[in-house]
Amino acid sequence: MKSKIALVTGASSGIGEAAAERLASAGYKVYGTSRRGAQAGQRSFAMLPLDVTSDESVETAVTAVLRLEGRIDLLVNNAGFGVAPASAEESSIEQARAIFDTNFFGIVRMTRAVVPHMRHQGAGRIINIGSVLGFLPMPYMALYAATKHAIEGYSESLDHELRTRGIRVSVIEPAYTKTRFDANFLQPGSKLDEYREVRAALGKRLKEVVEAGDEPGIVADVVLRAAVAARPKLRYAAGAVA
Repeated sequence: MKSKIALVTGASSGIGEAAAERLASAGYKVYGTSRRGAQAGQRSFAMLPLDVTSDESVETAVTAVLRLEGRIDLLVNNAGFGVAPASAEESSIEQARAIFDTNFFGIVRMTRAVVPHMRHQGAGRIINIGSVLGFLPMPYMALYAATKHAIEGYSESLDHELRTRGIRVSVIEPAYTKTRFDANFLQPGSKLDEYREVRAALGKRLKEVVEAGDEPGIVADVVLRAAVAARPKLRYAAGAVA
């Protein structure tokens, strides 16, 4: 029996890398992606260059997998970045566009590129990485929480829309995970002294909870469970806090 083909975005580190490794160990043939593509280091899966904010890049990567394998059975949308704590008035419209372009519209681009092929196959599975902040928002994280709320709504609508075509959609809702989540933090566009103390306190606390959070492998286990479930759920909590 041929291995199922999985495409995992944001697979160079953290949850994406752990999910790709877990899927590969379970028998999937996995193609991971990152903006830089193949990097040094031993991995059990191939890496492709992909920028989820570029229509052309998305089409190129999806076409490459289809040319090699002829199908895509599983899409894991993980690519995204976080924000440093900031008030609404410290966050610019440009920043709002930037985080939505990656965290939400990146998923839309990937979905639009893959669904026609899954529909033709009569089967497929899409797993979107959300967050507990997608249903339980916190102050000073409004832009990030908004992108994760958008993922929740998009995923639920898609699942109802596509299940009659043999395609199921699930969203994974991790809590705090030990990742390089803050490596590409979006910093406030304009730091106002009015919020300096609360910004510093929340930034310190966020760093602490991420460092004490679940290992990415915990989330990867849930991704695999959703991928192989005969009757997948729409939502999966991941981690002790979730």
